[in-house]
Amino acid sequence: MSVLTVLTYPDPFLRRSMAPVADFDDEVRRIIADMTETMYAEPGVGLAATQVSIDQRIIVYDVSGADAPRQPQALVNPQIVVAEGKQLSENEGCLSVPDFRADVPRAWRVEVTGINQDGQSVRIDAEGFPAIVLQHEIDHLNGILFIDRISRLKRELYKRRVHKQLKQSA
Repeated sequence: MSVLTVLTYPDPFLRRSMAPVADFDDEVRRIIADMTETMYAEPGVGLAATQVSIDQRIIVYDVSGADAPRQPQALVNPQIVVAEGKQLSENEGCLSVPDFRADVPRAWRVEVTGINQDGQSVRIDAEGFPAIVLQHEIDHLNGILFIDRISRLKRELYKRRVHKQLKQSA
């Protein structure tokens, strides 16, 4: 296993829609292991393949909480099939959008289908925080960042700050 490099905004790869995984094989298992190690090293509660330059529809996440034993989960080819209700994801952040947090509107409950880390088809029913994490990571697979779901004013302020930092470091 190895820790992968996490891309940060404005890297154009983050805007790509990822390709479905055709075969669940040892390579996919290795990617899941590397992504899980990277998620914990960063540290984060979720990571999408997009964020580590892998063009495949794979996410890993762990919503067990800081004081609980780790419970890493993976989903290959995840798809939201039901989204219900509304909640405000307060102070949402992202490993690919460093040093910025915002309140993001999300569905309260989602049902997600996919293939788990054991290669089995699953249907996950999630509410609250787990639902937020799944929505956030699946958005990444579709080239959507959480800043795309906030007000235009807040998004533009963040973009200007990043571009100014990039100019200063160049």
